[in-house]
Amino acid sequence: MSSPASAARTFTVADFDFSLPDDLIAQHPAAERSASRLLDGRALPPEDRIFRELPDLLNAGDLLVFNDTQVVKARLFGEKHSGGKLELLIERVLLPHEALDGSAQEVVGHLRVSKKPQPGGRLLMAGGLQGGGFDAEFLGRWPDEQGQLFRLRLQGPTGETPYELMTRHGHVPLPPYITHTDDAEDERRYQTVFARVPGAVAAPTAALHFDEGVLAALDARGVQRANVTLHVGAGTFAPMKTERIEEHVMHHERYAIPAETVQAIADCRARGGRVVAVGTTTVRTLESWARSGDTTGDTNIFITPGFDFRVVDLLVTNFHLPKSTLMMLVSAFAGFDPVMALYQHAIAQRYRFFSYGDAMLLERLPSSQI
Repeated sequence: MSSPASAARTFTVADFDFSLPDDLIAQHPAAERSASRLLDGRALPPEDRIFRELPDLLNAGDLLVFNDTQVVKARLFGEKHSGGKLELLIERVLLPHEALDGSAQEVVGHLRVSKKPQPGGRLLMAGGLQGGGFDAEFLGRWPDEQGQLFRLRLQGPTGETPYELMTRHGHVPLPPYITHTDDAEDERRYQTVFARVPGAVAAPTAALHFDEGVLAALDARGVQRANVTLHVGAGTFAPMKTERIEEHVMHHERYAIPAETVQAIADCRARGGRVVAVGTTTVRTLESWARSGDTTGDTNIFITPGFDFRVVDLLVTNFHLPKSTLMMLVSAFAGFDPVMALYQHAIAQRYRFFSYGDAMLLERLPSSQI
């Protein structure tokens, strides 16, 4: 919802553009997770810090909420029976009630191939059943005939689950702006230290900076912790294809909020603490729940300037792509002009951008100041 003041300002996608030198796009993580830089953007001019200093910026009684999703090795390679090469990026594993045959073997994803197979066609993934890999039956588009994703049924040699097949044969689904092939470092570092629930095809990157030392310091300071789960989809990297923000259709992502997290938020409010979301995925989860009342489900919430935040007070986030929906989210949270000024400061001070880049701390502004 928009306040009268925020509604008076009209934005287009072009407003969220900025010029970023290519060499500021981080291709590898920092040597240590908490050695990344942290831009304290709660006020202007901002303060340049190191991420391990985050506990000093929070108060006893604050509540940090993390996304505990686990990145799966969702990028797979194979070929058609004709020999044509293909790449499959699994977006989600369908639950039995969502599958055509009621099994847990169906997935939906993005398929890169010269010519789409016909329904019923079989794809040979990682060499196929006879070559030590597995087969995938092409079932058609999803969720309907106009859908942008494709539905497939996986068949391993001994009935492995899709997650087991991905673990054995898949690759870390690095973002498109990371140019190297995934390696052992990516398997370890493109994953949070508290990842628990498999299902994401992109990391909740703001949480990548947390290590055991930072978590211990937060505990010592009296900062509480809670978790939500949102399985980040590849749509988080999808470019906006229209200049009119209101015409953009957001992708869907599956989320869940445990009862203990709902209680932790209520307790935080009662003691006067602040809810600190770690990452935009946590923001989208909490604000979806605040509107629907549903602690589990799918969300395609689109947060743009004028949005009425109901849960989150502070946000830890990385630096996002120009003209992206996440740039709009952080501008909605902390104000368009302050965020654009913070980004210019970050570029001038050579902060590292995107998934393996640095972080910043933002404070929610009242709607009237957005």
